[in-house]
Amino acid sequence: MEIIGLIIFGGIVGALGKLIMPGKDPGGCIVTIILGILGSVLGGYLFRWLNIGGEGLARWLGAVLGVVILLALYRMFVARRPPPA
Repeated sequence: MEIIGLIIFGGIVGALGKLIMPGKDPGGCIVTIILGILGSVLGGYLFRWLNIGGEGLARWLGAVLGVVILLALYRMFVARRPPPA
């Protein structure tokens, strides 16, 4: 059950990150969910490292911040590749 919750949370947070940083990205819903999950982990570690609370609103803000960081990196490295021949 925890994995399903993580996927749903990742989808929601990934969608919020896409709303903050709109644009055409390679990949679809699966990439958004994966970025959401990884971004929430990154944001959690970042907020824990900065000693910011990890419950409630802080968890959501950390997750969205992590998604925005990962989405920017994803666009920087993946979106610039030329399409395969």
